[in-house]
Amino acid sequence: MDLSEFRELMSKREYVVAGSELSQMFHKYAQEALKLTSELNSKYHTLDEIIKIFSELTGREVDKSFGLFPPFYTDCGKNIKLGKNVFINACCRFQDQGGIEIGDGTFIGHNTTIATLNHDFNPQKRANIIPSPVKIGKNVWIGSDCTILPDVEIGDGAIIGAGSVVTKSIESNCVAVGNPARVIKQI
Repeated sequence: MDLSEFRELMSKREYVVAGSELSQMFHKYAQEALKLTSELNSKYHTLDEIIKIFSELTGREVDKSFGLFPPFYTDCGKNIKLGKNVFINACCRFQDQGGIEIGDGTFIGHNTTIATLNHDFNPQKRANIIPSPVKIGKNVWIGSDCTILPDVEIGDGAIIGAGSVVTKSIESNCVAVGNPARVIKQI
């Protein structure tokens, strides 16, 4: 199985049985991500070096307008898709196997977690995984210490207040805060 097949299966929300070939790809990409994030996080890098490492991590060309303050953590990396002028602040954690897409001009605050996987609810199948993507629109601002859960879309221009837990999709041009996050204002 190659990277394009992996991404295609994840986009179809393919149920991942523990120990399967697809599950083994999770492990393979996790090992690559550990190596690359260790390099990224272990010493100072110029912005050009960060972009090069992040391009290798994601398996996609990252635009020169990208900004990142390490450390950054992911257990895959290969299913992150970034627009232009995206900025990711320090200590963010992406669980991206299910797919994370971030639109142009989006800012992600310190210590944000984005999750794209759930485990099976059946205790006998708990090691099996269900991928669901997260899509973040253009010009979104996600405050520090947020958690965004699987199968969430955040519309263009939205603001997610610091410390929020986003459990369901948020419309464009609004402010959402809390746990669970709820819309408190239209922009």
